[in-house]
Amino acid sequence: MSLELRGVRQSYGDVEVLHGVDLTGRPGEVLAVVGANGAGKSTLIRVLAGAHRMTSGELRIDGEPVELRSPHDAHARGIRTVYQELSLVPELSVTENLLLGAYPRRRGGLIDWPEAHRQARRLLDDAGFGGIDPRTPAGRLPVARQQMVEIAKALAGEVRVLVLDEPSAVLAGADLDALFALIRRLRERGVLVIYVSHRLAEVLELADSIVVIKDGQIIATTEPAKTSETELIGLMAGRLLEQIYPARREAPSETRLHLTGLSRDGEFQDVSLEVRSGEIVGLFGLVGSGRSELARCVFGAEPPSKGTGGYRSPAAAIAAGLALVTEDRKRSGLVLGMTVLDNIALATLGATRRGPLLDMTARRKRVGEMIERLSIQPARCATIPVAALSGGNQQKAVLAKWLLAGPRVLILDEPTRGVDMATRVDIYRMVDDLARAGLAVLLISSDLTEVLGATDRVLVMRQGRIAGELRSDSTTEDEILAYAIGQAA
Repeated sequence: MSLELRGVRQSYGDVEVLHGVDLTGRPGEVLAVVGANGAGKSTLIRVLAGAHRMTSGELRIDGEPVELRSPHDAHARGIRTVYQELSLVPELSVTENLLLGAYPRRRGGLIDWPEAHRQARRLLDDAGFGGIDPRTPAGRLPVARQQMVEIAKALAGEVRVLVLDEPSAVLAGADLDALFALIRRLRERGVLVIYVSHRLAEVLELADSIVVIKDGQIIATTEPAKTSETELIGLMAGRLLEQIYPARREAPSETRLHLTGLSRDGEFQDVSLEVRSGEIVGLFGLVGSGRSELARCVFGAEPPSKGTGGYRSPAAAIAAGLALVTEDRKRSGLVLGMTVLDNIALATLGATRRGPLLDMTARRKRVGEMIERLSIQPARCATIPVAALSGGNQQKAVLAKWLLAGPRVLILDEPTRGVDMATRVDIYRMVDDLARAGLAVLLISSDLTEVLGATDRVLVMRQGRIAGELRSDSTTEDEILAYAIGQAA
C-alpha cells in the first residue's frame, strides 16, 4: 500500500507543531524517519495512527484521499502503530494483551482459553519472539520482552503499513537480530514499514530511504548509500557534533558502591561488584540477564534473598546518597499528570520546607536552576505537565529530580532510551561532569557503542551472574557480546 502525506499541519491550540509535512512511502519499503526530540516525530506518528486529526493537509492511500478520524479507522485500513511507550495492561497475561477484544469463544460465549493461548503462541512465533510464554502476566516481563509483545500484537490481522517508534531502544543481541529479520520479512511481503529511531547505525543498515524532520518540517530526504551518521546528526541537531563521548577521566578514588554475593531468587545470583568515586562503570547484558532487577534490589525496591550492599528500602537508599534513574521513565520515573516543577522536586520535598509547610519560593528557585543547568526545553516549562515534554526532555527531568538530591552514587538504567543523538551527547557530558565531581556512576545499557564509549569499565551479566569484567578502552563490542551469550574464550 502506498501512503502519501501532503501539506500536513498540526496545531495544539495556538502552537503549530507540524508545518506542511510532505511524505511518501511505497509498498515493500523501509522508510526511516529521524529527528531530534521535539522535532515533530511523535506528532507525525499520531497523525498516521489516527490518534490526532490533522489541522490541515491531506492523507492519500493508494492515491485516494482518506480521512482518519480515529485509531480504529487507521486499524481498519491496515495501518498499525507500535509506540515507544508501552501500552500493555500489566495485570493481564500476554495472551490477553495480544487478543484483547478478539478472544476465540466456545458455545455459550465463554472464552476458549486453550485456543486463545495457541493463537497467541502463533503470533509470537510468526514475529520471531517465540521465547515468550503467553500465559505470563505482561507486567512481569522485562521491558524488552514487553516491547516484543507490543510488536507481535500489531501484526494481528492484515497489516499494510507498520509504524515502529523506537522499537529497538531496549533490545540487543539475538533479540535485535529477530526484530531486523521480522522487518525484512515484512518488506518482502510488501508491507510499508515506517521506522522511527535514534539509532542511526541501524537506520543506515535497514532503511531504503531516510527522511530528516526538524522543527516540524521535512528538511532532507536521502538514502543510506548517500549519507552517513555524521551527516544525519548534523542535519538533526543543526550543528556538527565533533565528539560524542567525553575524554577518559583520571583514576577513581574510594569505593562508593560495594556489593558482595547479592542474590535475589529467580532473578540474579552471587553478584559482587564495586563502583568508585569518579568512575563510570557500564553494566551490559541481554534481556533476562538480571541487570534492571539488580538495580532495583540495590535501591531497595525489591528485597535480596542474600548478600550485602543493597538497601532495605528506597528511602534508606536515598538517605545514603543513592539515586536510581529507572529504564521506564513514564511508569516509574515520572508522574505524568503533575507539572515539571512538581516532578523535579518530588525526591527533595523535605529540603524546601518552612516548618510544616513547603517553601514554594525556594522550591521554584531550586527547580528553575536545575531546568537551566540541564537545558530542559522549553525553557519556561516548570508549570506545564511533564507529559507535554519530548522524550529527551522528560529524561532530563528525571535526571534533574535525582541531581537535586545530591547523590553520591547514581545508577542509570537505559538513560538514553528514545533520546536523540544531540541530547545523548548532552547527557554523556553531564554524567562525565558528575563523575569528575566525585560521583560513582553505574550505567546500565543495551547499546554496546554507548557502553564502550561512555564508561571506564564494563561488567557483563549473563543469566543473573557477572560473566566478565573488561576495560572499556581495551575491548570490543564483539568481546562484550561474547561474554553476554556465553561464548567468551
